[in-house]
Amino acid sequence: MSHLFSKINIRGIEIRNRLVVSPMCQYSGTDGFANDWHLVHLGSRAAGGVAMVITEATAVSPEGRISTDDIGIWKDEHIPFLKRITSFIVSQGVVPGVQLAHAGRKASNVAPWKGERLLSQAEGGWVCVAPSAIRFSNEAAMPSALSEEGIEKVVHDFIAAAIRSVEAGFKVIEIHAAHGYLVHQFLSPLSNTRTDDYGGSFENRIRLLIRVTGGIRNSIPENYPLFVRISCTDWADGGWNVAESVALVRILMGMGVDLMDCSSGGLIPGVKIPLGPGYQVGFSETVRKETGILTGAVGMITTAAQAESILENGQADLVLMGREFLRDPYFPLHAASELGDDIVWPNQYLRAKRR
Repeated sequence: MSHLFSKINIRGIEIRNRLVVSPMCQYSGTDGFANDWHLVHLGSRAAGGVAMVITEATAVSPEGRISTDDIGIWKDEHIPFLKRITSFIVSQGVVPGVQLAHAGRKASNVAPWKGERLLSQAEGGWVCVAPSAIRFSNEAAMPSALSEEGIEKVVHDFIAAAIRSVEAGFKVIEIHAAHGYLVHQFLSPLSNTRTDDYGGSFENRIRLLIRVTGGIRNSIPENYPLFVRISCTDWADGGWNVAESVALVRILMGMGVDLMDCSSGGLIPGVKIPLGPGYQVGFSETVRKETGILTGAVGMITTAAQAESILENGQADLVLMGREFLRDPYFPLHAASELGDDIVWPNQYLRAKRR
């Protein structure tokens, strides 16, 4: 058995292999509701042999959406269709996960293929919020700095969304604290210039994430894993960095976080990122070796051999893939054949297992 197709248990959840569908925005919802597109998109990957499927960034509030086309989980009415999706995922022997998110100052946009621009108020746009009144870019809207009451609402929204996620059938909760969205905006001194208890020192800048993490951990079943995705570096001088990431992870471990999903960037535009195959794997490796926590590697991982090497070399415990799953929903079935592993295929596809 290869490393890639070996099982792993995280809390009370058995994960049948190490391949995970990374959260990928589909910009195909209406008023936060998922629909048939999401069922087929996520369901087809579950049928393709993966171990876990994590939803796209799922907004914890209307103002937390990246665009009006995002899905959300800020009201009970969102639960039934999400339950339909998770039920199908589970029927395939796959673990359903949800990524809970708030876009902060990167909210109120038009979907990429609709022009990727700010929404006007006439189009249903809204005033973005952030830790400080600092634009994401010269073209972006000026956000409103959150009051302490506003921060309390954000914490409440994340916790309420996690509770609804459990009701919707998700078995793994991931907090999105990466890619320049709200929680990341609080972490980085480049976007957080507050002078109260939520800004300035490292301890203050991580406070929002600590409160959200503690609230969610205490509100979901003990045997449900809790993941956190962070950008391990802003790729910019004076920004959030790997050393701070390691320090943060040591704290999160003590709060019951089970795995760190290690990504990078997204806070500010125009930074130089050394893109290439597996360019973020080093972050996963560093966090894992420095803290002992389970980690997930993500970023331009596209082949079975590459994924196997990451696990074999102790650089991560899970491999999260995005674009490759868009190109090939059945990547795990092909990867298993390439690595010489015999894995379970859907009964409906067995006639194609042997050429």
